[in-house]
Amino acid sequence: MKELRYKACNKTTIADAYKVSLYTLQKWLLPFEKRLGDYIGGLYTPKQVAVIVEHLGQPENLQLISV
Repeated sequence: MKELRYKACNKTTIADAYKVSLYTLQKWLLPFEKRLGDYIGGLYTPKQVAVIVEHLGQPENLQLISV
């Protein structure tokens, strides 16, 4: 199976991928925000998105965050 590649995404896109509110996503990210790193320029890097998926599991709308 081909390895998934992620794209840089803002918080709203990630929340949409998981079909949750922005508020809920921010609560979910709190436990591992130190590992996640800074949210710079209004986007998470592809590596940061991979960390989010690693912790939260694959989102229902994976196509929103993958290349």
